[in-house]
Amino acid sequence: METNEVKKYDISTPDALASSIVKILDEKLAGDIRLLHVTEKTIIADYFVICTGTSSTQIRALAGEVEYAIGESGLKPGHIEGLPEGNWVCMDYHSVIVHIFNEENRKNYRLEKLWEDAEEVDIKDTLTER
Repeated sequence: METNEVKKYDISTPDALASSIVKILDEKLAGDIRLLHVTEKTIIADYFVICTGTSSTQIRALAGEVEYAIGESGLKPGHIEGLPEGNWVCMDYHSVIVHIFNEENRKNYRLEKLWEDAEEVDIKDTLTER
């Protein structure tokens, strides 16, 4: 008999939560995923996860998968913005803020440039080779 077992992600610390979100986004084929450690730069979060979706449909699907998977692990976002439009979705998990952009908005807002003095976390061991 098969069971539909839900994968649980580690949400015990900001580091673990950020890593779990990166894994979820990678599994769902988000593009150009970046993880910025912003603890020393702002009081609003410890980490920013930034990635790109190829369409508004994929952007909404990426956000939906993060919300579902992290929710199944016991944590709901404090707020989600931009979901209906699907051009830039921002998900607030308090210690981790997730930004899922379309290519045009990512180039326009350039969050990596805005937060260039933040430490970029090496996530290459977390990402699937494609």
